[in-house]
Amino acid sequence: MLKRIALDSLKERLAFQPAVVLLGPRQVGKTTLARTLAAEFPGALLLDLEQESDRARLFNPQLFFSQYRDRLVILDEVQVMPELFSALRPEIDAARKPGRFLLLGSASGKLLNQSSESLAGRVSYLELAPLLLAEIGTEADSWKKLWLRGGFPGSFTASSDRVSALWRADFLKTFLTRDIPQAGVSIPAETLRNFWRMCAHLDGQLFNASQIGQALGGMSHATIGRYLDLFVDTMMLRRLEPFYANLGKRLVKSPKVYVRDSGLLHALLNIQGFDDLLGHPVVGHSWEGFVIEQISGAMPAFSDINFYRTAAGAELDAVVTTGDRRIGYEIKFSQSPKPGKGFWNACEDIGVERAYVVAPVSDPYPLAENVQVIPPGMLFRL
Repeated sequence: MLKRIALDSLKERLAFQPAVVLLGPRQVGKTTLARTLAAEFPGALLLDLEQESDRARLFNPQLFFSQYRDRLVILDEVQVMPELFSALRPEIDAARKPGRFLLLGSASGKLLNQSSESLAGRVSYLELAPLLLAEIGTEADSWKKLWLRGGFPGSFTASSDRVSALWRADFLKTFLTRDIPQAGVSIPAETLRNFWRMCAHLDGQLFNASQIGQALGGMSHATIGRYLDLFVDTMMLRRLEPFYANLGKRLVKSPKVYVRDSGLLHALLNIQGFDDLLGHPVVGHSWEGFVIEQISGAMPAFSDINFYRTAAGAELDAVVTTGDRRIGYEIKFSQSPKPGKGFWNACEDIGVERAYVVAPVSDPYPLAENVQVIPPGMLFRL
């Protein structure tokens, strides 16, 4: 079984908060993680709210919850019954102690708003992303498989690249035709698919809503902005904001947008095999997005991730800020990466403590004082 990094964070939050909301896209492994956790909580109760029989047990939620105050109650697909949040608040206040409720839901701004309004001060939030390099083992070429197939367990563990590609094609269709409408969004699936594919073709580039709107038949800037918000809320796209500081520089102000899971990016672009990927124009941006997700997964708690770019050409693909410490990252799909002048200027501009060039190399090596070339798997050992 794959060991998820989030398990320890989940235990930590349940040790001090009455409720924890575990957010993540469908099929990312939330239920499996919850079952693993439940084995450590005697008598833990798991209800799947997509099952009519389990929903029926919550006909009177306050009465039901009051009977299980000594057990962990796990509510899967909680977005199906948003009215439960108003019942959870008085129940938590009536018997306030840590580790009472674990709520699993597909990530969405609506779900976050509902839970934060009803359970303010009573809940902790944790995001479960697709599999990371640190979660899949240490085989020499494991990064190739994860990069190509992405981190959804059903895709990553498929018996072949073809079966993995079929799994992801089914996922895309289900997400657009079922999951989005269930979230209360009434935009045609084909319209959203076209937007998503456009974002895939422009992966890792500065987001230009007007350009995308024109390419999609003259959609307004505001409409494209709403579509972007929808895919960011559902954890399908990452909106990477630029790094801001009062440096006296002309800074780029538009965000970059990435398809968060590299396997879904490749599915949207009909890339099925590793050779196909290596020959595709998106290969460099795909590698960049893949490494961005590893950096995000490896960075310390209470950190921010941004990119840095100036009008003069200074650039870092990622800047991780933790307190007053800044670590810079350049991402290169090359076995002999050579950062340009813009990298060194950017490091100087923002005063990074250390910088890393992340590339598909076998072993790390130094480029300068406090600057190293490293393989992506090393991000979790820094």
